[in-house]
Amino acid sequence: MSKTPSFDKDRDYIGFATLPEQVHRKSVKRGFEFTLMVVGESGLGKSTLINSLFLGDLYKNRVIPNVEERIEKTTRVEKKTMDIEERGVRLRLTVVDTPGFGDGINCEDSWRVCTAYIDEQFRQYFTDESGLNRRNIQDNRVHCCLYFVPPWGHSLRQMDLDLIRRLHRKVNIVLVIAKADCLTKNEVRKLKERILQDLEDNKIQLYQFPECDSDEDDDFKQQDRDLKASIPFAVVGSNTILEVAGKKVRGRQYPWGVVDVEDPDHSDFNKLRTFLISTHMQDLKDTTQDVHYENFRAQCISQISQHALRERGKLKRDSISSTNGFDAAISETDRLLLQKDEEIRRMQDMLTQMQEKLKQTHLMEMKKNDSVIDV
Repeated sequence: MSKTPSFDKDRDYIGFATLPEQVHRKSVKRGFEFTLMVVGESGLGKSTLINSLFLGDLYKNRVIPNVEERIEKTTRVEKKTMDIEERGVRLRLTVVDTPGFGDGINCEDSWRVCTAYIDEQFRQYFTDESGLNRRNIQDNRVHCCLYFVPPWGHSLRQMDLDLIRRLHRKVNIVLVIAKADCLTKNEVRKLKERILQDLEDNKIQLYQFPECDSDEDDDFKQQDRDLKASIPFAVVGSNTILEVAGKKVRGRQYPWGVVDVEDPDHSDFNKLRTFLISTHMQDLKDTTQDVHYENFRAQCISQISQHALRERGKLKRDSISSTNGFDAAISETDRLLLQKDEEIRRMQDMLTQMQEKLKQTHLMEMKKNDSVIDV
């Protein structure tokens, strides 16, 4: 004989506490997408850093241009996509590279290709979102832009400021000081201070870290403070595995020793990877959706509304013009009718006058006849 289950213990349990698990299962099944744009001149280690971050090789067939090609070199866009799976979670990573940026003699318009690509992805997403089939929209919007600053400058160059100024309201910008092993700790600190001062002077806003919730643990709060204090990240990239004191590390070999890219004393590489992948990837996507894309969407809707108002005004003017033409035609007809009425009135007056004359003539003749008879 089967027992009837007892629900006394779960009498106060409704069941919606499993909603996070449901969302998690659905998200894991669907997978995640992330688009990263890397911008910077050649030779700053962009490819090496991306390969180090995601433990892959996105640039197997890369061809380095010669000097003659660089003279007339223009900025172009190259997309590379790789599927990564970790503990059952799938990530479709798209890296948008900009080869040729800053490599030509004239670099005034290098920023145009970057802004045009970001706007085009927003426009495509807006078109897909406004269409009938919205179930399988592919998100190719740029969620983060890593901008590489060369270590040999004293601060940001004019070319850097031109690009960042035009991008900071379109995409989440994260500044990276490339090849930081060229600098001492003191030089890195001074360079970071000058870069932040330049950004403040030019009213440029980089990606803003969200504030920690009050219920977060102390370790997470400390990690968040460390990440914020590290902006811009001074990094070193390497695809080489070296053995140091019996331990394998990812680093760069120099005559004076080894630079361990994952050592926080040598590089901010670990902090950048933690920020970009472990802690803030979803917030970068949310900021793209809620801030940058919404700004673009509002501009598109405003332009569509203004265009509709202009078309409506044009139709109204055409309608008024046609109505005026119709009124003019009616007025001409009325004028002709009034002329005819006036002519008829004059003829009636003339007839009346003639009748009066005839009547008077007839009376005079009758009087004459009466006088003749009396005689």
